[in-house]
Amino acid sequence: MTDRIETTAEHAEAAAMPRAHEVHSKPGQPCIETAAKALKNGPAEDKSPARWAYERLILYIRNFEETLDEAHEVAMGFAGSDAGTIHIEGMGYFDPDIVTFYGQDQLGMRTQLVQHVSQLSVMLRALPKQVEEAPPTRIGFRLAQDIEAE
Repeated sequence: MTDRIETTAEHAEAAAMPRAHEVHSKPGQPCIETAAKALKNGPAEDKSPARWAYERLILYIRNFEETLDEAHEVAMGFAGSDAGTIHIEGMGYFDPDIVTFYGQDQLGMRTQLVQHVSQLSVMLRALPKQVEEAPPTRIGFRLAQDIEAE
């Protein structure tokens, strides 16, 4: 038990803040707990399930990209699906409950996956860059910039 006294406003703010926790076997790995503080844009009750899923996925993608070398880019696999892996080129949401992923599949075919937030199960994967000469594409950074611009 703690003797710390909070004002009503401090208590309400703490309750509204996103909470996350991770432990990694390798020290120094990017932590979603630190990144979750970026989700405080706007009141929590004003965000749809689609917006919450979209913003948290962006944090996970950015953290995952921080672990990649220059030869790899992030891709997504979808559990329980035959969709395979999508090289991520874009992501969006449609309130109140749809998240959309844009990219290319393993054969280089344009791909768009539209998914209800209740069915969301994503696996992030490191895949070799598609073009050897170009620097790796970091979609997480662009997605995060878009949220911050709002």
